[in-house]
Amino acid sequence: MIVIDREKLASLPLLTLAAPAIRDAYIAVTDGRANLPPVGYLPLIGRNADCHIKYGYIEGDPIFVVKIASGFYDNPARGLPSSNGMMVAVSAETGDVVAVLDDKGMLTDLRTGIGGAIATMALWRSDTRSVGIVGTGTQARVQIRALAALSDRKLHFSVWGRSPEKVAAVLADLADLELAIEATTDLEALCRQSDAIVATTPSKEPLIRSDWIAPGTHITAMGAHAPGKQELDIALVARADRLFVDLSEQCLDHGEFSAAARAGSIGEGRCVALGAVLSGATKGRRSDGDITIADLTGIATQDIAITRAALAALGLLGRAEGARS
Repeated sequence: MIVIDREKLASLPLLTLAAPAIRDAYIAVTDGRANLPPVGYLPLIGRNADCHIKYGYIEGDPIFVVKIASGFYDNPARGLPSSNGMMVAVSAETGDVVAVLDDKGMLTDLRTGIGGAIATMALWRSDTRSVGIVGTGTQARVQIRALAALSDRKLHFSVWGRSPEKVAAVLADLADLELAIEATTDLEALCRQSDAIVATTPSKEPLIRSDWIAPGTHITAMGAHAPGKQELDIALVARADRLFVDLSEQCLDHGEFSAAARAGSIGEGRCVALGAVLSGATKGRRSDGDITIADLTGIATQDIAITRAALAALGLLGRAEGARS
């Protein structure tokens, strides 16, 4: 069994290498190739933390993947990252553990960033140039890096946070990208001025109000991936012209759309699978005036996809295909 550390994984250009596989990971959910058991969720309420266990298999792959991912949301105040975890790649031929990717949450962050960028680019207006980023954590940074790596547009980013110091830190961390990027502490102004908005916070109460959102805006909601989290007010979700999900049962149970579903403002029939849009089976945005929202809770096929991409880049995928019989 091989253990691959975070430093080795960080040396790989996974933002671009893994993007085709993560795009296909959405499609696999809709075309019958994905086997996705329910997510394991462990809340550590007294510690402001949680742990998710996701696992699954894409038919025809040489491996399946079990992922443990934790979020300890007080860690930044201690000078530590909020995310941690690992991926375990197991041969689909023999059940041998092929490799443990001791990424300490980095692969989850990357696949979430790539998945968010793919959703945003699939659903934004054709003339989108201004992108608002809500939040100042790891995912805010990764979403910007992923959009910069995968989009061929000249984008202008605005980053919102309650703390000017934290917003400034995001801009400093992204200085190597030479992007058009600015800081703001005015969330309403960011929402009114952005063509597309990516919400990345672990907020437990709505931050973004319906009357701040103009027709034609796209929103990718990333932060509400566990019970009790919510970034958008219910009126905004109910008002949207098109609602998209990575996996409807997750989104309606504990994603951004769950509060609106519990209130009776939306039902499963309103939710369109993002994979069906990416495969061309259904339309995404129908007009430039549509308000579109994508609720992304994270799916195990994405973990499989980025693990497979990393193993292939390291020349290790053959270990799974040629595992002992």
